[in-house]
Amino acid sequence: MNDSLFTLKPRTESGLVNIIVDTPKGSRNKFKYDEKTRCFRLSRILPIGASFPFDFGSIPMTSAEDGDALDVLVIGDAPSFPGCLLTGKLIGTISGEQTEKNKTIRNDRLLAVPVTPANPPLFEHIDDLPSGWITEIEHFFISYNRVQGREYKPIKRGGPKVAEETLANAEQRYKREQKQ
Repeated sequence: MNDSLFTLKPRTESGLVNIIVDTPKGSRNKFKYDEKTRCFRLSRILPIGASFPFDFGSIPMTSAEDGDALDVLVIGDAPSFPGCLLTGKLIGTISGEQTEKNKTIRNDRLLAVPVTPANPPLFEHIDDLPSGWITEIEHFFISYNRVQGREYKPIKRGGPKVAEETLANAEQRYKREQKQ
C-alpha cells in the first residue's frame, strides 16, 4: 500500500499502536479502504440484528497471515468513524482459524483500548475485561464469518505479550513482502 493513510508507522514514539478504524462500533455496515479511490467503500451489510461490538480496524504497515493488515478490535465505549486514526494500547489477542473453500488460514484479532493524553487505558489486560465479553466477541466473529460462507474457530486467547509478538511478526512479514 503506497497511500499515505497506510504509510503511517505501526507504533507511536511512545510505543502505543496506530489503528485506522474502518468500521465503527454499532455499525451494520462493514467498510474497507479502497486504494484506487482512496476512499472507504461499503464492502458488506451485516444481517438485521448484527452489528460490530466495538470499533474495528487495522494497524498500518503490517501483514497478517491472511494477507491483510493486522485486524484490531478497539474496546471503547463510543464509536468513532471510518478513517479515524486512534492511538491504542494492546491488551490481548483472540487467535483463530478461518476456513473457506476447504482452505484454513490463521486470522488473529488483536484487542486494544484507545488512549489519549487525557484518557488513560480503560483496561490493561484481556483478563481485565468484564466477564463474558471475550466469549461474546468470539461469537460475533463466528457469526460474522458464517454469513459469508466461512468458518471461524477461536483457538486461544492471549494477553498483551502475545499481542505484541503477533504485531512484531506482522511488521516483519510486511517488510519482507515490500522487498519482493
